[in-house]
Amino acid sequence: MKAFLEYVLKNLVDAPELVSVHQASFSGKTIFEVRVHSSDVGKVVGKQGQTIAAIRSIMTAAAARYGGQIGVEIVEDAPRAEAPSSGA
Repeated sequence: MKAFLEYVLKNLVDAPELVSVHQASFSGKTIFEVRVHSSDVGKVVGKQGQTIAAIRSIMTAAAARYGGQIGVEIVEDAPRAEAPSSGA
């Protein structure tokens, strides 16, 4: 399922080499944490969240077929704060 999710995401974005999917399990539920380039987040989310909703629906249906639960989350890294300049 992870490979399928990566395939779908890499074909949606402009920077497929920066797509990262991490799989974790919590209380019997599998969570896929998706990281993409900041300029590609809008493409993954889609207009009014329709694209990510469709991806989640497909993944949920596939997991239900095998008796599991699944979640897909987009993880946005916080912008890194620049070090204060030490101008004298």
